[in-house]
Amino acid sequence: MSDTDFGRREVLAGGVAAVALPTVSKAQAGGTPMYGLIGQMLAAPGKRDELLAILAEGTADMPGCLSYVLATDPTNPEAIWITEVWTDKAAHAASLKLPAVQAAIAKARPIIAGFPQRFETTPIGGQGLKA
Repeated sequence: MSDTDFGRREVLAGGVAAVALPTVSKAQAGGTPMYGLIGQMLAAPGKRDELLAILAEGTADMPGCLSYVLATDPTNPEAIWITEVWTDKAAHAASLKLPAVQAAIAKARPIIAGFPQRFETTPIGGQGLKA
């Protein structure tokens, strides 16, 4: 295989990947950048399932939330990963004032052991995002 064959293959693979991407969401198409968060939360020992249940029940109806994913960490029995996509940063801030979210925070606070990692992102689209 020559260097030109390898380069052509990379370009073709990149082009196929770009074509396979879903369309941009309405939030971004309107000019307002979406807002994303990816964070790790630690539960008190033995409390991860209880914390997951609290997080799931307090987040059922949040205006502006395009995606809210809770995941366990296979390498840490107390860790939870939370991935969120919002129409914009203001929608996320407003969600923190919702009565259901406030109740979930109050209920979860005693069994949260920490927040070791948190990343803000600017999502551009993807599979599964509500349009």
